[in-house]
Amino acid sequence: MTAITDDLPARLLHEEHEGWQAILAGRGGDYYRRTMTADGLLILPGGIVTRDEAMAFFKEMPAITSYQLRAPAVVRLNDHAGVLVYRLLAHRGDEVIEANAATTYVFADGGWCVAAHQQTAP
Repeated sequence: MTAITDDLPARLLHEEHEGWQAILAGRGGDYYRRTMTADGLLILPGGIVTRDEAMAFFKEMPAITSYQLRAPAVVRLNDHAGVLVYRLLAHRGDEVIEANAATTYVFADGGWCVAAHQQTAP
């Protein structure tokens, strides 16, 4: 059993970068299908994506070419859950995407899982 420790901010930031690296590599759907909880949601401008919809969503999404997570902060919810909050700066070629983002992680089945990810306009 893994409990939240003082390394929680680093652990959740690592998990978030794993997701973004998968998106950059064109494997976002695989990553979120594997790491989301069964009832997990991606709450994004323009819609809500379930775990079962993640594969199709990321396949149809225009490619993200770079990203930055700025001013990350972690809110501890309990011994097995936390929320990573940050400002997102991403690019799709020349298009700039800015958002405030929050990902809720829960520790289940031996690893950190995405229970919800939300992006809102800055």
